[in-house]
Parts: sequence; structure tokens; C-alpha cells
Amino acid sequence: MRKLFKMLIVLLLAAFLAGCGQPAAPGMITLATTSTEDSGLLDFILPYFTEDTGWEIRVISVGTGAAMQLGRDGEADVLLVHARSEEDRFVAEGYATRRYDVMYNDFVIVGPGDGPIGHNNDVHTTFTAILEQNLTFVSRGDNSGTHIRELEIWDALGLTPEDNSGYTSVGQGMGATLGMTVEMRAYTLVDRATWLSFPDVGDLIIICEGHADLLNPYGLLPVSTTLLPEGARAFIDWMTSPRGQELIAEFGLEEFGQPLFFPEAE
Repeated sequence: MRKLFKMLIVLLLAAFLAGCGQPAAPGMITLATTSTEDSGLLDFILPYFTEDTGWEIRVISVGTGAAMQLGRDGEADVLLVHARSEEDRFVAEGYATRRYDVMYNDFVIVGPGDGPIGHNNDVHTTFTAILEQNLTFVSRGDNSGTHIRELEIWDALGLTPEDNSGYTSVGQGMGATLGMTVEMRAYTLVDRATWLSFPDVGDLIIICEGHADLLNPYGLLPVSTTLLPEGARAFIDWMTSPRGQELIAEFGLEEFGQPLFFPEAE
């Protein structure tokens, strides 16, 4: 009996020593993000990340403002957002150590093809015409990166959008906002990736594109209070690596004939 007990101790000790020095199995990190979910990018890219690293990701898709609040509240490990001024503030307040460039696309203004505004590349002229002609404009109104950019454009023009009786703030995500715009045959500001991947845009077309104020860069922010810093680090390293950047550049090519995002890692 004593001999059997000693053998059991030896086996348990051997198993313990075999486990020493081995890396802990990766777990699941929480990513708070925005319209990247509507575009389909994450459905495309995250399985590759998990396959390459072993880490799994739970995605919370909200507006940029809400994503950052999740970070402040310690309910996310890493953020993928697109409101540069707010991202810089997030870092300055100590909620992240730094911001990482990862990719960009652009915003477009869409509206009815038979409306009074023709296709152009001047966002200022377009916004001014929408306001002066009281054209129906659907705003996300949710403190997202898209909403923040829209407000920045109005502010740069010295215009108050609420002066337009057709201005409608809906407090919804990009997909829902675009759906309302289609139903109302109205105008809205939308990221190109969501626009291209939206299933039914009715008779809406791109009214304005190509202006410098419509550039839409995305940043990665590792949340300082994360309990899984190694997971957040793994995601950022992978997204900004040649592997992640190549997959970002590939997304959309087969279905749309053009990439929906452009890699921008340093």
C-alpha cells in the first residue's frame, strides 16, 4: 500500500513538473468596436486571429463613445474605434497607454439619385445645400465616430443642423441609420464599408465622396485596466502585423471588387 502511495506521489509530481514553464492557455478577450461589425470585417478576420494565436474574442458592437465608456468602466480589453480626437483624449486620461494606427477607409454622403444635389467631392457645399434646402438628413445621434465626424463638419461650417426642419437624430447604429435613410429617401453620412456591404440601398446613391474631411482612420487602444494584457497585446500585434494587414487589405476584394479598408499600421 505504501509502495502504491509513493508511486502516486511520483506521478503527481511528474505531472506538476511537466506543466511548469508551459504558457497558460489563451482565453477570451473583449473587443469593443463600431461599424467594423456592420461591414463584416470582423466575421472575416477574427477566425484567422484565433487560429493563429489561440485567443478568442467576444465582440461588443456599439458607437465609439459607448465603446470608450466600456473601456473606462473596465468592461473591454481592447478598442477598435474611429474618432481620433476622442481616442487621443482616452490616452491622455490614462485609459490606454497609446493609440495604434491600424487601417482607414472613408465616409460618403448618400442620398436619393433624383434629388437636388448632384454627385460632387465638396462635403462643405453638400452639407450647406442640405441645410439651406431643408432636405431630410438622418443623423446617427449616438456619439459614435461617424456622428462625431458629422458634428465636426457642421461646426467647421458654422452651421447648426437643428436649424434644418428635416434633420432627424435617431440614436442608432450605422446599419439601422442607413436603413431609415433608405426608407425615408433621405441623406446621411456613412462609412463606405457599411454602404458597400448594406443589402438594400433602394434608390440612394453616393452624393459626395473624396473630400479630405471624409477620411476615416481607425485606431486600436489597449485598455489600461484589462485583466488580460497579454490578450490585448496579442490582438494589437496581430492586427498590425503583415499577416493582419494583408487580410485587412484583402477584405472586400472578391465580393465588391475593391477593399473596404486600407491597412495603415506603422
